[in-house]
Amino acid sequence: MSIIFRVKLNTSFNWMLLGRWMMLYRLYFRYKCLTALQTSPPQHPVLEYVIQLNRASHLDKLGDQAAMITAILQSRLARTSFDKNRFQNVSETLHMECEAEMVTPLVTNPGHVCITDANLYFQPLNGYPKPVVHIMMHNVRRIYKRRHGLMPLGLEVFCTENDLCSDIYLKFYNSQDRDELYFYIATYLENHITEQTAESYMLQWQRGHISNYQYLLHLNNLADRSCNDLSQYPVFPWIIADYSSSELDLTKPETFRDLSKPVGALNKERLERLLTRYREMPEPKFMYGSHYSSPGYVLFYLVRVAPEYMLCLQNGKFDHADRTFNSIAETWKNCLDGATDFKELIPEFYENDSSFLVNSLKLDLGKRQGGKMVEHVELPPWASDPDDFLQKSQNALESQYVSEHLHEWIDLIFGYKQKGSEAIAAHNVFHPLTYEGGVDLNSIMDPNEKVALLTQILEFGQTPKQLFTTPHPQRIIPKFKSLRTSSHNVSIAESPVSPSEESFEDLTEESITLAWNNIAKLKLDEQHKIHKEEITGIAVSCNGSSVFTTSQDSTLKMFSKESKTLQRSVSFSNMALSSCLILPGDTTVISSSWDNHIYFYSVAFGRRQDTLMGHDDAVSKICWHDNRLYSASWDSTVKVWHCVPAEVLGTKKHHFELLAELEHDVSVNTINLNAANAMLVSGTKEGTISIWDVTTATMLHQLSCHSGTVYAAAFSPDSRHLLSTGEDGCFKVIDVQTGMLISSMASEQPQRCFKWDGHSVLSGSQSGELLVWDLLAGKVIERIKGHTGAVTCMWMNEQCSSIITGGEDKQIMFWKLQY
Repeated sequence: MSIIFRVKLNTSFNWMLLGRWMMLYRLYFRYKCLTALQTSPPQHPVLEYVIQLNRASHLDKLGDQAAMITAILQSRLARTSFDKNRFQNVSETLHMECEAEMVTPLVTNPGHVCITDANLYFQPLNGYPKPVVHIMMHNVRRIYKRRHGLMPLGLEVFCTENDLCSDIYLKFYNSQDRDELYFYIATYLENHITEQTAESYMLQWQRGHISNYQYLLHLNNLADRSCNDLSQYPVFPWIIADYSSSELDLTKPETFRDLSKPVGALNKERLERLLTRYREMPEPKFMYGSHYSSPGYVLFYLVRVAPEYMLCLQNGKFDHADRTFNSIAETWKNCLDGATDFKELIPEFYENDSSFLVNSLKLDLGKRQGGKMVEHVELPPWASDPDDFLQKSQNALESQYVSEHLHEWIDLIFGYKQKGSEAIAAHNVFHPLTYEGGVDLNSIMDPNEKVALLTQILEFGQTPKQLFTTPHPQRIIPKFKSLRTSSHNVSIAESPVSPSEESFEDLTEESITLAWNNIAKLKLDEQHKIHKEEITGIAVSCNGSSVFTTSQDSTLKMFSKESKTLQRSVSFSNMALSSCLILPGDTTVISSSWDNHIYFYSVAFGRRQDTLMGHDDAVSKICWHDNRLYSASWDSTVKVWHCVPAEVLGTKKHHFELLAELEHDVSVNTINLNAANAMLVSGTKEGTISIWDVTTATMLHQLSCHSGTVYAAAFSPDSRHLLSTGEDGCFKVIDVQTGMLISSMASEQPQRCFKWDGHSVLSGSQSGELLVWDLLAGKVIERIKGHTGAVTCMWMNEQCSSIITGGEDKQIMFWKLQY
C-alpha cells in the first residue's frame, strides 16, 4: 500500500502523467482493494488517501485533477511536521522549517525541510528514499536557485565541486521559503567557501585552470540545468563530425562540428527550407519546431540505463525500434538531415561511464525493419569499444580546436546569441515558450489552460537561463602553441627564436613564475621617511641604485639605495606632483603636476631641462614608450605626444608634437599601457574604464566599472585581461577582446595600487597593508603589515622579486621576497 501511495503522491514533473498514474490507481482498486471496500469502511489512513486519489482520477479535466491532488497533498502536509528527534545533535539550533518536495527525475517527493546551525534535513512523508535525508552544512560546496516548472521555486545543493548530480534538489511551494533557506545556507557558506559566478568560472576556464568539460558543467548548473529535472537536463555540444573514418584525427578542423552554428543550421539545404517557412510564418515566429534538449531526447540517449523513465513517458512501452538510439553515426546524420531533429548531446558522452551505450539489462527494445534486434549502440569505426569511444570524445572536447571555438557555442546556448536580433542572425530561434519569461503562468486563471500550457513547455524542452549578454571571450591558448594577434596567428615556426634567446626568455619567465609563487613571503627590508606629504609616484634607475619619488609636497626626490641617503630634492612649483617615470638611459626623469604641466628633469645636470604645458587641468598620470609620452589629466583628456629628447637633437630643449587626443566625459585619474604598448587603459573619477587602440587612437571598449574614482588599472602580461581597482573597494576583471566584465571581487577597504601576473595580485590597501590575492579563488591569501596610512603607489622590478611602496605616511618601503 505504501509503495502505491509514494508513487502517486509524488506528483510528476509532467502534468500529463497525472492521468496515467490515475489509471494505475484504478487498476489497483479493481484488483486489490475492491473486496475490502465492499465489506468494511477503510480504517488505514493511507487507504483513505488512495480512495481520494481514485476520486480525483475520475474528474474530467486535468486542471480539476491537479487541483484535487494538490489539496490532498497540502492537507496531509499541514497535519504533519518535521520530527525533531531526527536531529543529529540535541544542541542543534533550529533556524527554519517549511514544506517542500524533493525533486528526482519524473517524480517530486513531498515532505518537510528543516535547517539548523549544523545540518540540512528533508523528511519525506512516505519515508522514501529514506526516513530522513541529512546533509551536513560543512560538506556543502555549491548551491543554486532553480526554476522548476518555469517558477522560481527550486534549490539545488551540491557537496562536491565538479560532480554532475547534486546531493538534493528541493522544490518549494513559494519563493519566500526558497529564498529564506538559500539565505541561511549562503550565509553559512560565506564564512567557509567563495561563491562562484559565471564570470569567475569563465576566468578560470580562460586561464586553463578548469577543463572545457568542467566549464560546461558549471555553466549548465548556473543556467538552471539539473540531472534531476529531465526538462532542464544539462546540455553538451556535438563536437565530432567524423563518424566514418577508421582513425580519428583531432588535428584536422574537418573532424569537428562547426561550433558557431546551432545544429539546425549545420545543413545549408535544410536551413534554407526552415528559413522559407520562418519568413512566411505569422508572429510569433520560430525557426525550429523542436528543441535541442527535452525529456524525450534525454531518455532517447539513456533508455538502456533508465528504461523506467522511458516507459513512463511512452505509456508503458518503448519507442519504435527504428527510432531508438541505435547508432552514433545514424543519430548524427539524422541531426544533420532530419526535418525536426536538432538535438545536442548530454554530459554522459564526455564522462567515464559507458553503460548508457550497452544493453546490459537485456531489454527487449524491439526489432528494426531489417529484422535486427536492438542491442548495444553501434559505435563509429574509430572506437574499439564504448570506453574507447568516451575517451576519444573526451579528447576531442579538450582538443585545441574545441578550446579555440567553444566560446562560439556558448554564445548560442548560454550567451548573447540566445535571444533577440543576434539569435535571428545566428539562425538560433526556437518556440517562444522555451525561453525564460516567455509566458507568465501566474497570469493564467483557467486551471485547464495552465496545465495544458505547462505540459507543452515541459515536454517540449526549455532554453537555459541566459548567462552572458555580450560575446564570450575565447580561451587563452598557451603561447608555445599559438601567439594570437589582432589580425593573424603567428606560430613558432613562423617566428623562429635562437636557442640562446629562447633559453633566456624561459629563464626569465621561470624566475617571474617563481617570484609570484612566493609573493606571499614578502618581507620588509628597509623603510625611509623622505617626504612631507603623501607619496604619489616611484621610478627606479636600471641598475636599481637610484630611487626617484614624487609627492603631494610638490617635490621630486632622488634616494640612493646603496648609501641609504637622500641625494636630491627638487621643486618645480608649489603644486603637488602626481607621478614620475625615468626614461631609458637613466638620464631624464619626467614628473606630472597638478599645475597642468609636465616637467623634464636632467639627472646628469641636476636641473629642470624642459616643461610641457599640455593640459588645462591637473596632470594625473604619465606613461612612456618609444619616444611617445602619454599624459592623463583632469581636463578629461589623455594626450599622446611624440617627444624627441634634447640629447638626441643636440639642443637644450625637447621637441614635442601632439599626435592624438583621447577625449573623455570626465576627469581621467589613471592610465596604463599593455606589454606590447599597442593598447592603453584609462580610468576616470566617475568609475569608467576605457580601452584604447593607441595605434589608431580609437576606443575599443568602455565600461562603467566602479562607483567612484578608478585608482589603478593594468593589463595582464598577455594583454588578455584588464584588472582595475577603485574607490568602491572592488577589483574588476575585464576581458580585453570582448570588453566583457568577467569578475568582481570586493575588499574590506579600497585598494589604491597593485601589481599582478594575470593570476595573483599584490595590492596596496587604504589601511596600509599589502594584500596578496588569489584572483581565481577570489580571496585574500596573505595580509602583510606595511604603512601606517594608505599605500598610494607601488613599483616592481622586471623579475618581480623586488618591490618598493610609497604611502600616506610619507615613507618609502623596500620589500624583498624570501624564497
